[in-house]
Amino acid sequence: MSDHHEHGPHEHGTPSLRHRLAHLLTPHSHETADKLDAALESSAQGMRALWVSLAVLGATALAQAAVVAVSGSVALLGDTVHNAADALTAVPLGIAFVLGRRAANRRFTYGYGRAEDLAGLVIVLTIAASAAFAAWAAVGRLLDPRPVTDLPAVAAAALVGFAGNEWVARYRIRVGRRIGSAALVADGLHARTDGFTSLAVLLGAAGSALGLHLADPVVGLAITAAIVLVLRDAAREVLRRMLDAVDPALVDRAERAALAVPGVRSVGELRLRWIGHRLRAELAVVVDGEATLRQAHAIAIAAEHALLHALPRLTAALVHADPAPVPGERDPHLALAHHLTP
Repeated sequence: MSDHHEHGPHEHGTPSLRHRLAHLLTPHSHETADKLDAALESSAQGMRALWVSLAVLGATALAQAAVVAVSGSVALLGDTVHNAADALTAVPLGIAFVLGRRAANRRFTYGYGRAEDLAGLVIVLTIAASAAFAAWAAVGRLLDPRPVTDLPAVAAAALVGFAGNEWVARYRIRVGRRIGSAALVADGLHARTDGFTSLAVLLGAAGSALGLHLADPVVGLAITAAIVLVLRDAAREVLRRMLDAVDPALVDRAERAALAVPGVRSVGELRLRWIGHRLRAELAVVVDGEATLRQAHAIAIAAEHALLHALPRLTAALVHADPAPVPGERDPHLALAHHLTP
């Protein structure tokens, strides 16, 4: 006896606004009110982080652009471009968050949460482009040294750039980790790379003040190396998410929660995957072979309920109940073996 547990939509009565919002966020329409509120809040937090980041970095880029206009600093111009580009990375993430709210359909049966992973890939490519631009600017300055004028203003603008980027980086990373968005975390790491670029401008200005005209490009090359290290971390995070990697601790927590459910004798196959910043689970539980279909179904529901409590960002689970084997009984799954052979 087995039970596939996946709730279907309400078919009776006029759907309420709350039900329509639930369907908009996820096809699993029997979620508890707490789960719906958590999903809505996570999307709201993500959008809020994007708007705040866009405003802060936009203001930072405008302030630096004003100094570029009076100083003619090529290094600061590059930093300004970085900050403007970083502010604009909010666009693909914002699109991803909006798409993620769309309901699943017969073509996209898991919904559109994967758009977040694609946005993360765009951000990783943007970081790579920033690293390439920083290297190009540094090498160009080495080959053609130029004096920097209005050094106090350039230094002040560099500090503004670093402060703005570091604040945004911490904010994005904190919110991204809270709601489980790898793309938002990657975007925060991108903001941090531009903060490093601002420090390069500051150190370069200090070297120029001391008469070391090659200080700015040399520091720029060092910062390029730092950007590459951040790129590696961001790319690893996003690519792991695209390959359905999860923290093994989450798997352990889910297994313990399922085993604690009365009637669950053991847990078989257990899979978790991220869809955007929300988790989905698939697992098999072993129950008493003499249990009725209703009893096995009740155990499956209890197991899903336990998982929803154990994994805060879990929004849907598919639970399959297997009967405990008895001596001499043929494994019913053998009929599927020839279909599952790689």
